Amino acid sequence: MAMARIFPALTATRLHAATYLFGIALFSIAFLVFLNSTISFVVTDVIGRKHHVGSAVGTLGFADELLALIACPLWGLVSDRIGVRAVAVLGYVIVGISLVGLVQSNNVFPELLLGRLGFSLGGAACSTMVTAVLPAMVAKRSENNGTESEQEHGAAHGGLSGHADRLRDEERPSRHGSISHGPTPSVSSEITITPVRYKSLSRTRQTGEGASEPSRPNGSMASEGTSQLAGLVGMFTGVGALVALAVFLPLPAYFQSRDATPAHSVQYSFYIVAAIAFVVALGIFIGLRNLPGEDDKSFSALFRSSGSKLDTESNMSTSAPRPSYLQNLLSALKLGFTDKSIALAYIGGFVARASSVAISLFIPLFVNAYFVRSGLCSSNPSNLPDIKHECERAYKLAAALSGIAETAALVCAPIFGWLGGKVGKGRPEWPLLGASAVGVVGYIVFGFLRSPDAFHGQNDGGRWAMLAVVLIGVSQIGSIVCSLSLLGRSVNEGSDKKSGRNRSGTSATLRAQGASTTETEPLLSDQRASTQAAVEDRSQLKGSIAGVYSLAGGAGILLLTKAGGALFDSWTPGAPFFIMAIFNAILLLAVLLLSGGTALMRLRNRDDDVHTT
Repeated sequence: MAMARIFPALTATRLHAATYLFGIALFSIAFLVFLNSTISFVVTDVIGRKHHVGSAVGTLGFADELLALIACPLWGLVSDRIGVRAVAVLGYVIVGISLVGLVQSNNVFPELLLGRLGFSLGGAACSTMVTAVLPAMVAKRSENNGTESEQEHGAAHGGLSGHADRLRDEERPSRHGSISHGPTPSVSSEITITPVRYKSLSRTRQTGEGASEPSRPNGSMASEGTSQLAGLVGMFTGVGALVALAVFLPLPAYFQSRDATPAHSVQYSFYIVAAIAFVVALGIFIGLRNLPGEDDKSFSALFRSSGSKLDTESNMSTSAPRPSYLQNLLSALKLGFTDKSIALAYIGGFVARASSVAISLFIPLFVNAYFVRSGLCSSNPSNLPDIKHECERAYKLAAALSGIAETAALVCAPIFGWLGGKVGKGRPEWPLLGASAVGVVGYIVFGFLRSPDAFHGQNDGGRWAMLAVVLIGVSQIGSIVCSLSLLGRSVNEGSDKKSGRNRSGTSATLRAQGASTTETEPLLSDQRASTQAAVEDRSQLKGSIAGVYSLAGGAGILLLTKAGGALFDSWTPGAPFFIMAIFNAILLLAVLLLSGGTALMRLRNRDDDVHTT
């Protein structure tokens, strides 16, 4: 498939894109679904525990989420030092080792718990890298691709002479009559400056961007590419869940049909899935080599206080103080309060991850509670494995409703990716507004259902169950795709603005010095200023931002699990769904307040420009 035709703004290679989608995105969810669906069989068949299985599984799941809440931001911080490729490879290797160790356990505590915590550690790395790799795949293209290619060629063959050629090119008008690099005009162009050109250049300086007005189409192209790729990521995570259900989960039954004992059947299945995890790690190691923006990252940078970086103007390596892990984390957190796109992405990630719990946990519990109230089940189990064994009809209905929600999400993932690139000139917050509104309606409808049985023609609300779960699935995938798109776009746009400022400042300094000073002389004498500039480069913060994004999602899971579970028992079975409606309403208001206010200001500034012109 020609990725370049689908994503004109794709900066990574087709191999990078294929590895990202078929490796990281697909299997990040597949292994998790497999383990969650089979961990009870490890407890009963491998370890031999027959009582309090639900309590053991629940404790393991809670410990898993608690560790992931801490591990996700830590992996993000580490990836900013050693690279997203290394963290993804480590994650899948840890997942493979943990799967093998899980079925070697002789007891639930501590052996099975340690295996589950190891899996959580590896899974946190994989899920965080789904977010962190996205900005490296799609970025804005430069306006003068051909000119830059020639400069790179000259720099590779001529060193300082290539740099001198670039200086001459900067002072020469381009074919379109505009300055080819940087907003600062050359001496010759200042002679012929006009009021219109002066106003244009002033506006460019005020925005702090090196790109001139004709570069905007490339920016919208990058936003569109980011949204479309995020849509495919959402679709491939759904495909990963299907792979787990259709390929991984039938493995124990297959081995039992070949006369293997139940314990050996589970063990053989885990060994095969672990081997697949190792193969995925190898594929990522090969397929994500030379990923854009990862050149200066290595294991040696884990504890290094400074790093070298190639200056795009001087073509020489410069050394700058490397931000500490705490600085990176604080910068990623601060962006949630200073950048509206990243703020919406964090809130969207919170809602999206909480939605996954509502679908996988609380829909089955809601269905089972209905069957108990109706006298169709004799007991009221509090977890999915017990529901499966003690009330098979409730389990089948819950599986059908959850499957409908996930199918709706799978179908709508690329649609939200397309909408994010097309609606509002590539601004995915507007589709996010629609997803949150759909979520409010879907969760309220489901919470008020008297009967969730959509397949037996009850007249007390069952006919609305199908519609409700479809809306819930659409809302979940919309939150995932649009928040990922917002995150990737904001990282790339922030990095482009910073590099534009750097190019402008460097060019002006060199022209003022006549290009005769030492090019290795630091432009910022203050070390703290250099460190702050490094922190502001979002391309070097994408792992930290992805970690905080995953942290927000983990917080959503824990909050809904504890608050929703308590209110489920003490108030009404619809309580978790009402909580999710509130979460989606908060997201909807955030989009209206942040993006709506910005849009109004943009329109007002545009009207002012028209009147002044």
